[in-house]
Amino acid sequence: MENPVCPLDFRYGRKEIKDVFGETSKLQYLLDVEAALARAHAAVGNISKKAAEEISKKASVKYVTVKRVNEIEKETRHDIMAVTKALSEVCSGDAGKYVHLGATSYDIVDTANALQFAEATDLIKAQVRELRMTLVGLAREYKNTIMAGRTHGQFSIPITFGLKMAVYAMETDRHLERLHECKSRLLVGKMSGAVGSGAAMGKHALKIQELVMTDLKLGTEEAATQIVGRDRYIELLSVLANIASSMEKFATEIRNLQRSELGEVSEAFEAKKQVGSSTMPQKRNPILCEQVCGIARVIRSFIIPAFENAIQWHERDLCNSSAERFILPHSLIMTDWIVFQMNKVFRNLQVNPERMRQNLENSKGLPMAEAVMTKLVEKGMGRGDAHELVRTCSLKAVSDDKQLLSVLLENPKVVKLLKKKELDEVMNPRNYLGVSDKIVDQVVKKLTR
Repeated sequence: MENPVCPLDFRYGRKEIKDVFGETSKLQYLLDVEAALARAHAAVGNISKKAAEEISKKASVKYVTVKRVNEIEKETRHDIMAVTKALSEVCSGDAGKYVHLGATSYDIVDTANALQFAEATDLIKAQVRELRMTLVGLAREYKNTIMAGRTHGQFSIPITFGLKMAVYAMETDRHLERLHECKSRLLVGKMSGAVGSGAAMGKHALKIQELVMTDLKLGTEEAATQIVGRDRYIELLSVLANIASSMEKFATEIRNLQRSELGEVSEAFEAKKQVGSSTMPQKRNPILCEQVCGIARVIRSFIIPAFENAIQWHERDLCNSSAERFILPHSLIMTDWIVFQMNKVFRNLQVNPERMRQNLENSKGLPMAEAVMTKLVEKGMGRGDAHELVRTCSLKAVSDDKQLLSVLLENPKVVKLLKKKELDEVMNPRNYLGVSDKIVDQVVKKLTR
């Protein structure tokens, strides 16, 4: 390819899914639909079985080349007419005159789209499944690795890194459900002509449509205009945007935990050759996570044209066509890519339990304030009074730059109810993890069934 412009051509995307949307593959999907249509016509007696067999045999990029289709399209300025003419040319006998019989262009295009969606979403699901298992592995491995939980960017209470990964694993699992659940609404085609009435197909129109979709293993658009309902495409793009949001969420967490002042996890870095910065030799940047965040934003942005494409003049206009040439392949290829990249990040993630412990210790015991409050309530103090007491002590610990434990031990109301030994026990982060280990065990069990 000379002077490629789109980064998908030279920078991002896996070959397997890019091949689904390449020029040759797209042409073959269109030819597959034309062949299925010919076989359906033969089945109801509209054309001879011999003609259908010839069309089916020649409906291959082995005979109908991208080069020839492009040559014809330059003259006709119509992509599907170019495909049908190129197919007709290579058919022997009178079979060529039955190519595309009774169909409108988008009978072929939208049905071919569904075939592409089926293959592309299968590839994405495989990537999501792999990521899910990587996260399950991290959840299991770090089930008892304590770190500071954070809310609003501040220390909250202790958590385990394993629980964090279990949360991500379940979120990833839900995306697998979404991809599966939208299949019945997404993988449908139509073969009902220019306004959906099937007029050009004749009296066997419904049977022809049924035969084509059964042949191609697709569902049927029960009632269509000239195109398959774009509410279906909106759902696909929305699921992809949702997946992209999770990938950006995960990547953002890794980026934050890799910040110099935290240093709790980091992306793998190839020390021998990888360069972090063109000017700062010490840099080790989370480049994969940052790439995921940037691409996720592009994927989500495609939701807008997807919604707008659903608004058509009467039974059809052409405004959706050009937009969909961009948003459909790009959304699917880029979603597959960022899931792949995120799996690479987690699979090679460098986890620093010692730094997690140090950060928790450097918190001056403040993340244990809730545990102290809860214990005071157990000892008979009112919940509101306990909250105010510990809040005041926490503020004093910050202002005096002291450990919360020492401030608590100076407070008569606290020492009246809790001895130092009890406070030490209460303020041990390992004793305030709740049922984190059980949650991780449940997630691991559920997702490894």
